[in-house]
Amino acid sequence: MKIGFFEKYLTIFVLICMLIGVLIGRYLSAIPDFLNQFEFASVNIPIGILIWIMIYPMMLKVDFTSVKNVGKKPKGLYLTWIVNWLIKPFTMFGIAYLFFYVIFSNLIPANLQQDYLAGAVLLGAAPCTAMVFVWSSLTRGNPAYTLVQVATNDLIVLVLFVPIVGLLLGIGGISVPWVTLFLSVFLFVVIPLVAASLTRYFIVKHKGIEFFNTRFVPKFSKITISGLLLTLILIFSLQSELIISNPLHIVLIAIPLILQTFLIFFIAYFGARKLRLTHDVAAPAGMIGASNFFELAVAVAVALFPLNPGVALATIVGVLVEVPVMLMLVKIANKTKNWFPKGELNYEET
Repeated sequence: MKIGFFEKYLTIFVLICMLIGVLIGRYLSAIPDFLNQFEFASVNIPIGILIWIMIYPMMLKVDFTSVKNVGKKPKGLYLTWIVNWLIKPFTMFGIAYLFFYVIFSNLIPANLQQDYLAGAVLLGAAPCTAMVFVWSSLTRGNPAYTLVQVATNDLIVLVLFVPIVGLLLGIGGISVPWVTLFLSVFLFVVIPLVAASLTRYFIVKHKGIEFFNTRFVPKFSKITISGLLLTLILIFSLQSELIISNPLHIVLIAIPLILQTFLIFFIAYFGARKLRLTHDVAAPAGMIGASNFFELAVAVAVALFPLNPGVALATIVGVLVEVPVMLMLVKIANKTKNWFPKGELNYEET
């Protein structure tokens, strides 16, 4: 698998969407004002639909039957789980707090410090779901093992995302709307996960796995891209005043997010080296923690804090820096294969 045109230039697309969204918010404000009227339980329905369009195709790529192989060569899985759920959310909180509340305290107003911290927390509690397949392939990662890593982390999201987010937001002094938080996970994880799993089951049963992978899933690629771009434009249109008033904040938000990405990658990568894992397991283990399930983070940010645009802005900056930073890590991983034992993990799905 090679990185696609859209994924390769995602940062540029995000910047274009930012410009379009800000112009709409500034000169055609009637559009976001009209769409903002459609809400249910504090969830913006148009944005919710667009996010479903993004997340559903990603869930199609995950074969949850691969979880049956979880007992095979478990050290790499243990490493991934520990880094993603016992380390990553808390280092994200610590780094974000340090920069927003201390280092940048004179540059960011107090109310936005809290918003940006909340956005960083949402990113830190959402390990990558789909793009990790791209990063894994670019480092020649073991595809079967990567699949199990992603599938198990998606299942863990269902259990740990809410309590970890609630805990860290509470520590940060941010009021947690628990009902909306649970509703967000149900809407943006459970529903698309179940729908995608059922779709996968019936298509594979009647048409076969080759038809599913080569003909069915690719049909959704353009739909996913359209959903992401429209979501970003809509969110930026709702945040136009904040962006115009504080353009420097995009850079200030990006700095701790980039540092966190490198930190988590090397924690997992050096952990894999210490465990003497092969490179085709070590590289994906680092990538899945370093990358984020930013679609979920954006969705929950919009649902939880509809009146605090800074929260969603922080998650979108995560989208902005994702591709260039991850491509740098791919190059680092490919140049350090000699750090790991030779050979590849014999881990085939049964």
